[in-house]
Amino acid sequence: MAKGKWAQGIEPRHFQWVIGEQLAICERPGGYGTNHRRVRRQEEIIWIRENDFAFVVSLIPSDHNLHSYDELGMPWKHWPFSPSLDPEISLLQIYPELRTLMDAGKKIVMHADEVSDRLAGFVGGYLAWSSMVSEPDKAIIVIERILGRQMGPEGRSLVAQAAAMAGQVFEPAVLSEVPAVEADEG
Repeated sequence: MAKGKWAQGIEPRHFQWVIGEQLAICERPGGYGTNHRRVRRQEEIIWIRENDFAFVVSLIPSDHNLHSYDELGMPWKHWPFSPSLDPEISLLQIYPELRTLMDAGKKIVMHADEVSDRLAGFVGGYLAWSSMVSEPDKAIIVIERILGRQMGPEGRSLVAQAAAMAGQVFEPAVLSEVPAVEADEG
């Protein structure tokens, strides 16, 4: 039985493949802030599900709308990548998990609120950390070509930090050296 157009959903805004048919990025399904729309969120999640993604990965610090993935039968992971946390610790926790999923052949779409410099730096950093791209400058160029725009200082800094940690993984002992951060109640 052929599915109608609505049943196929709509492609999320700013959807881009970073690693062909395996890792993609996009804006948060439904948009963010005043642009967020419930129906659009549903249609974009349906598109992700119908295009056989194994997981949608949310990098936003809060757990906003994660229940929507459950409601629509879309497996998800929440890896908060907050600007308030030390990027080195965050990256060394997230990148090995991402590598495990990718090594298992999982098709993943990852989002932040928007396709920002921070998200661009995160995925460019993954290319450098995983040695998929040999030098940080080349990882930056790859991501700039994919996004069709230049990466700013925050993104470039993340790529450089990730490249300096190439292949490393998170060591729990490091956590004891990090001051506790209170959860934001707002």
